[in-house]
Amino acid sequence: MLIDLSVKVTRQADKDAHGNEKQVSFGHLGTHFDVMDKEFPLAFTRREGIAFDVSGVEGRDIGTRDVDLEPVEAGMFAAFRTGFIEREPYGTRAYFTGHPQLSDALIDALLEKGVSIIGVDCAGVRRGGEHTPKDQYCADRGVFIIENLCNLEELLGGEKTARFVARTFPVNFDGMTGLPCRVVAEVDDG
Repeated sequence: MLIDLSVKVTRQADKDAHGNEKQVSFGHLGTHFDVMDKEFPLAFTRREGIAFDVSGVEGRDIGTRDVDLEPVEAGMFAAFRTGFIEREPYGTRAYFTGHPQLSDALIDALLEKGVSIIGVDCAGVRRGGEHTPKDQYCADRGVFIIENLCNLEELLGGEKTARFVARTFPVNFDGMTGLPCRVVAEVDDG
């Protein structure tokens, strides 16, 4: 079974996003990688993935105690369902400014595990002035952040974790800090 994890960008969502977030450009619109000054490796178009449901975490950063990192393997696509995109539509001011965050400790633990991609169903792994530096921090270590995923609840199917194969195809832009992409999860029907 295939599940599209990419936000559908409508004309209204495009208008809202541009009106509510100064960083939105065609490279950072909708579901996209923050590649910063790096080149996206073609090998990353297919990754073994693991999704975590962290939607119950409120009022604090999502940390290492909120997920079991034991099954995380080097090269994986690690996706986090915060549930934020389900509560706050993509493109609104609150979507860009009030989203959950992954803790620095969790991000470092994922980097230590050797993941290749970290995906979130919100506008970033960190907010405000921490957003871009954390994206660069990860990119400098060969790890890319994908923002604005959706349909992670379908992927998880009510479980706290789920394995899948991630197929990710970024647009072949050059010299951009963001690459719009289509992310499709392949899961066993059984």
